[in-house]
Amino acid sequence: MRNFSHEYSPCPRAVLLASCAAAGALVLSACTGKAGGGGDTNFVTDTGGISTVAKGKRTAPHKLAGETLDGAQLDVADLKGKVVVMNVWGSWCPPCRAEARHFAKVAKETKPKGVEFVGINTRDANKGPAISFEKDYGIEYPSLYDPAGKLIVTGFPKGSLNPQAIPSTIVLDRDGKIAARSLKALDESELRKLVEPLIAEK
Repeated sequence: MRNFSHEYSPCPRAVLLASCAAAGALVLSACTGKAGGGGDTNFVTDTGGISTVAKGKRTAPHKLAGETLDGAQLDVADLKGKVVVMNVWGSWCPPCRAEARHFAKVAKETKPKGVEFVGINTRDANKGPAISFEKDYGIEYPSLYDPAGKLIVTGFPKGSLNPQAIPSTIVLDRDGKIAARSLKALDESELRKLVEPLIAEK
């Protein structure tokens, strides 16, 4: 299987900086800070770039809710009791295109195991390209529409595993707490490596 993380690099961090500026008076360090916010962190990163937090040291995200690309309302907090995979993406982002089919496949195959996927679509000025992206890659799970990056910046506590690149993938455990993160495009095996330990947790 091709490892897309070697073929593409994450979209420039400057894009995420632009999201911060567009979102107004938001905490800039959430976009530019070192992983974990520096200082004393509770997570470890393996050689594959996956960061994880021990079960007793996890924190919950702030409110992650709003309108989806299809016009529905979604609050991630309502998915508590499920393992939730959140993927930050944009239709304009080559690494996002590289990983999209893998996310569509794993989302379908893990749903019976109590896993829900939620996208956070960002930096698409209108919904049209993002909706076409989902159709082209067979993505059936919902995506919150976050064109200015407000959810990305305000939705994750400082010092937690927060999105710092596009694409980013963050996984919540069944208690709704942030358990794992990747800051690169993922292939199927890498995505499963991120999700399966959370499925197995009791």
